[in-house]
Amino acid sequence: MAKNEVSITVIRRLPIYYRYLGELLDKGVNRISSQELSNLTGYTASQIRQDLNNFGGFGQQGYGYNVEELYNELGKILGLDREYNVVITGAGNLGHAIYYYRGFKRAGFNIIGVFDINPDNTRHAKRNMDVRPLDELEDFIKENKVEIGIITTSKEIAQEVADIYVRAGVKAIWNFATIDLIVPEDVTLESVRLSESLFTLSYFLKRNEGLKKEAEEKKN
Repeated sequence: MAKNEVSITVIRRLPIYYRYLGELLDKGVNRISSQELSNLTGYTASQIRQDLNNFGGFGQQGYGYNVEELYNELGKILGLDREYNVVITGAGNLGHAIYYYRGFKRAGFNIIGVFDINPDNTRHAKRNMDVRPLDELEDFIKENKVEIGIITTSKEIAQEVADIYVRAGVKAIWNFATIDLIVPEDVTLESVRLSESLFTLSYFLKRNEGLKKEAEEKKN
């Protein structure tokens, strides 16, 4: 591992490398150069080498990278060489989508419980998904050594859910609620803002339309 703190920008690129390497393994590719990996990911070969060098570097000059070895090493760096117990709070459409996404199970994220504050969602199992009432959440986390808590509730109760997670010993929270949660420093918080991502997309769409219009005006 790196001796110095690695920037979050580098960390966010690692899952992208990991995904492409996994696809290469599925295709039976044994080795790849940084330039070939660059062609796949869109990042420069120099950037890829710099990113990997933060963790010691894994390639050989004139050979490139052994795909399986690099895939496994990145998996260890990302913490994907072990399994995690996970709960979801919020049994709406987003909670359902996350629960039924098979990729999480394959990566070692075992969703073992789903909770909701709405009695209509907890009275019966939904598509084989047993939804439990919120007042059982804290004891369930403690009894099952849950490490990751996902929040897909409304923003009105998201902080309450986060507080329950923290009290029960959860050390990582994946938050989809549109609110900035307050958690202790020793709890890792990753917030996903779907609207902000869409707004960013809208910005680039508008910018590109403006650039196209400018180019057309220069031609005339």
